[in-house]
Amino acid sequence: MPVHATAALAHPISAAVEATAWDDALIRRYDTSGPRYTSYPTALSFHDQFTADDMTQALERSNASQKPLSLYVHVPFCRKICFYCACNKIATKNTALAEPYLSRLDREMVLTSRHLDTKRPVQQLHWGGGTPTFLTLAQMSDLIDRLDARFGLSSAPDRDYAIEIDPREADVFTLRHLQSLGFNRLSLGVQDLNPQVQAAINRVQPRVLTETLMDEAHRLGFRSLNLDLIYGLPFQTEQSFADTLSQVIELSPARLSVFNYAHMPTRFAPQRRINEADLPSADEKLAILRTTIEMLTQAGYVHIGMDHFARPEDSLAQAQRYGTLQRNFQGYSSHSQCDLIGLGVSAISRVDDVYAQNPTQLSHYEAALDEGRLATVKGLLLNKDDLMRREVIERLMCDMAIDLEAIGQRWQINATDYFSTALERLKTAEQDGLLVRQGLYLQATPTGRLLIRHLAMAFDNHLQHQGNQRYSKIL
Repeated sequence: MPVHATAALAHPISAAVEATAWDDALIRRYDTSGPRYTSYPTALSFHDQFTADDMTQALERSNASQKPLSLYVHVPFCRKICFYCACNKIATKNTALAEPYLSRLDREMVLTSRHLDTKRPVQQLHWGGGTPTFLTLAQMSDLIDRLDARFGLSSAPDRDYAIEIDPREADVFTLRHLQSLGFNRLSLGVQDLNPQVQAAINRVQPRVLTETLMDEAHRLGFRSLNLDLIYGLPFQTEQSFADTLSQVIELSPARLSVFNYAHMPTRFAPQRRINEADLPSADEKLAILRTTIEMLTQAGYVHIGMDHFARPEDSLAQAQRYGTLQRNFQGYSSHSQCDLIGLGVSAISRVDDVYAQNPTQLSHYEAALDEGRLATVKGLLLNKDDLMRREVIERLMCDMAIDLEAIGQRWQINATDYFSTALERLKTAEQDGLLVRQGLYLQATPTGRLLIRHLAMAFDNHLQHQGNQRYSKIL
């Protein structure tokens, strides 16, 4: 069992934790802006003094650990823009435009794999976007072949090979093909099943499209299906979203991601097509969230944390029970302790003690690879303080609890002194019932689980230099 596993197991203060009740006024008071902590330090701390050479050295250092690999491939193309979208994407219907991009991806793979011991197993593979199913079946085969040639893909039954799917442009043949390529987990974008909401976000998607794909995926034996929903979209109400949830519960996916829509039209141009007056009020959003948690919990789902729910038998819920859950740029992951290699425009890698990010502009990404160098444009080398706080924040985000005494022993520090500022910051949250503390063991209450980003911010040593104006609201 991993050294941090005990943080997620039963603890004497658990009974006290479960006793707290939902409090609208309290939740609203803490619903400020803050990081999602898919990494610590967050991407706002990355800087352009970090170079491709720094990334190369990190790749070579990582071989000593013999950690398994996780590969993320960013496919930026979409046939149609959804108005809520904040992803890095290119709108086009011409699949031929993907060919030069696939060639650049292969060049990036070659340059990366030169510095890696490719005998290390690839436990995780994730294709995101954009819309990965924008690619033709032949292009998908080509991309898998290139990944296998450069890194050596796995056929192990416990591998986690996932792809994000738009049900409007995938069919049963797509699923059969994906299965033949080795994918065993699917994530389907749904967002909302209400026709008025769908029209307002430019994503008309009848339930039958999703249902047909899910039926076929179950028949083919895909291990885990995830559905993405979004709350806070135009024309949503507590009742309308409850109707969507009722239909989704009938479909019985293994996992659900229920994201909070962050309306930032100054940063994301497609969002300017959304009429702000049509968005639900803060009170309505909170009511939607409460109903979501109640309905999914009653239906047997475990609230993993933040926006993730899973059935108790799913690997995500099992990983949380055993203290091996991890947080990465794709959200929560059941495969801990992998070195993550990000491939493609805007992709971020987490390797050894560094983060490295590729350019967000396609032309800059292409230019770097055409010059025969890795496309790293910025990143960060973590110091000891960063590494310690990353562990604290990640365990808190994953386990909803943290044993600072165990952290102190592992890092050979006096945790009481070292984290004194953070503990001081958390006093008000403790008084308000967001967490229960016994010595150096801190556990979030049900309300604290909702506001776990706020609790994690107490340990963030970079936040004071960034301000939080560029982060989304917590709820």
